Amino acid sequence: MSLISQLPAFNITIQSGEMAVREALAKLLDGLTPLSLDVEEAGTVELVMAEALNNIVEHAYPKGDPVGPIDITCCHAQDGLHMTVLDSGRAMPDGRTPLGAAVDTDVAFDEMPEGGFGWFLIKDLAKDVTYDRIACQNQLSLRLAVAIN
Repeated sequence: MSLISQLPAFNITIQSGEMAVREALAKLLDGLTPLSLDVEEAGTVELVMAEALNNIVEHAYPKGDPVGPIDITCCHAQDGLHMTVLDSGRAMPDGRTPLGAAVDTDVAFDEMPEGGFGWFLIKDLAKDVTYDRIACQNQLSLRLAVAIN
């Protein structure tokens, strides 16, 4: 039996908030169990999705704004795992994802940047990363080259 037939497409819906990312990652990794991802592949999925979801919680639904839904759709194909994340929060500045440049870590500890790694990691580890604002929703789509047939 092929891997594709072992993993039907599935959706996860959570509400943004303090525990949203942890909840979503647990549900996502549980849903991917039929793929028998190795430690590195599972780590890549977890890292990319943690960065994307943390950005949504922090920037699309910042503190002071009402919480809102985050919907994750996941399906597996021959070229890897296809993920789409939808939220109804604030749009990306300028209607696009940040460039995601590598941050210089060869500096003194107290000069180390606190953030700025997320979009670099997402774009480095994922393929076909696209962002669209459709009506009042943000749509982030990406592909992770894991469990490839």
